[in-house]
Amino acid sequence: MTLPVYLFIVLLAIHFASGFYPRAQNVTWKSTNFKTVLTWEPKPSANYSYTVEFSVVGRDKQRNHHCIRSSNTICDLSNSLTDLQGCYKADVLSEPPLGATSDLTEFPHTSSPQFCPYKETDIDRPDFELKMNEDKTITTVYVTDPLTALFKDDRQLNIRDIFSDQLQYKVTYRRNKSTGKKVHYSKSSVIELTDLDQGESYCFNIQAYIPSRSSDKQLGKMSVIKCSNNDDQSILKVYSFPVIAVAILLILLVIGIIISVTVVCCKHRKKLLKSGREGVPLQDV
Repeated sequence: MTLPVYLFIVLLAIHFASGFYPRAQNVTWKSTNFKTVLTWEPKPSANYSYTVEFSVVGRDKQRNHHCIRSSNTICDLSNSLTDLQGCYKADVLSEPPLGATSDLTEFPHTSSPQFCPYKETDIDRPDFELKMNEDKTITTVYVTDPLTALFKDDRQLNIRDIFSDQLQYKVTYRRNKSTGKKVHYSKSSVIELTDLDQGESYCFNIQAYIPSRSSDKQLGKMSVIKCSNNDDQSILKVYSFPVIAVAILLILLVIGIIISVTVVCCKHRKKLLKSGREGVPLQDV
């Protein structure tokens, strides 16, 4: 048997053997607040399973015991990626199911893109509260730093624990019922805004901002909108003139209807009393 024919037979045998273990497809990292999972497709049949191997680029490969010969198509590596500023790659191997054996020494695998947790994890929306001082000239925004999926000494870490002074917050605010916006950046989670007009209500959104990252990863998810209450606002500021005019017309209409019904009822009552007196016969003296 010539060498080329021999190589062809070996390659053909490898091809048919690996055909029992289809390669994973669409291997993708998904990460929010350092909750990091590796996902792929398709769901395996009963004839094979998946094993995940991962490593910091250039270092030895490791395995997570939850992701060895598994029928899942997701592997949570949040607590395995301990070097947050490192960059990782992962391989998803197609292997025999748990308890089965195979003559193959190397199994088909698919590699993931590179992933760097510190630079690439998405930051979820923060929560915040608003408080105005007594004369309502300063509004203070109290931001709650979002929690991460990571723990240290039995304490759950927040994003400030990890990003430290790299973390800022972007505050976008506008006068209530206005489209004009202003932006303020703060390195603190307690943010004082002093350029607001006294007697006006303002609406706010907050985003985490990490300027050291690439432009597409600098901003976190935007918070829900919250507006400051202002009990001193005049009715003309709260409602537009057409709304007020319609409300006045409706009030006048209701008053007019009440007066009309009252007048009609009084006239009808007087008429009944008069007709009653006229119908009573005169008594003999």
